[in-house]
Amino acid sequence: MAEIHEIIAKEGKAAALLSATTRAERLIAEIAATMLAEESTRSGFTYAGFCLTALPHKKLPDATIWERKGYKLTLAVGPGMITRAGTSVAIGIPYGSRARLILLYLQTQAVRSQSPEVELGKSMFAWLKRMGISVGGKTYSEIKEQAERIASCNLSFFWEDQAGRKSFSRSMFVIKGLVGTDTKQWYESVRLSDDFFTALKAHPVPVWEPALREIGNRSMAMDVYIWLTYRLHMLVDATPVSWAAVQGQFGAGFLDTGNFRRSFKESLSFALAVYPDAKVTVDSTGLILHPSPPPIDRTKIISFAGANISTAMR
Repeated sequence: MAEIHEIIAKEGKAAALLSATTRAERLIAEIAATMLAEESTRSGFTYAGFCLTALPHKKLPDATIWERKGYKLTLAVGPGMITRAGTSVAIGIPYGSRARLILLYLQTQAVRSQSPEVELGKSMFAWLKRMGISVGGKTYSEIKEQAERIASCNLSFFWEDQAGRKSFSRSMFVIKGLVGTDTKQWYESVRLSDDFFTALKAHPVPVWEPALREIGNRSMAMDVYIWLTYRLHMLVDATPVSWAAVQGQFGAGFLDTGNFRRSFKESLSFALAVYPDAKVTVDSTGLILHPSPPPIDRTKIISFAGANISTAMR
């Protein structure tokens, strides 16, 4: 993927667009050019656990429990309940790009303020607008639904340490919310659960906000970008990742291996377009991850009291 950035740097965006043969390739060239010209170093933050596991990409039946396995880490998300017209009803788990963006906002604000209390409403809408999401009509309904799902669901992390000891933690993303007086409104502010906030403070991973702005409508590309952000800068040598491992982490919902690989390769291309320094090669056996600089210069990241950002980036 580095080739597209090299073409743009040496010959210009027009040459890169000329070499594109599909609509996706043209869009990738446009995004790559935007990233090379981007001057913002604004960062967001996500919990390290989300670099190895993720939410579903599509809506699942409301009673479904979602489980994803990463390296020595498993995330299980269960549905919760909400109140509508005075009646408690089941609501499914969060999914898709909108849920990921809302969670990114909640985590970023919590890290920056060093507080589990996060304002929603106008503050989140302003942030979403900066991320290229126009909040209105259908989009407003989608965001409201995902916010309700995030506020209601239960989550469990299961992990194994270097000594082979197994542990788990059960919690929620959100334990408290303030609802607006207008029934058409929703949470004005929420409080992250103590367990989730503690884990986030201990292991925040910085991500480049402009990168996620460009791929914010592509949930798998977002997951791949966050994964690469976490993995590549820590590598010492080239590291192979088999297709079986790639599909195990990113391929939930794909019954056909060929369809998954095609979808993943496109998502990887978008992720690499917004991470110009990433070095990843693809072959018949899977991926080869090469040591790469982090997408954000760690010296330009603002330090926050209690946030172990330097450790998260090692």
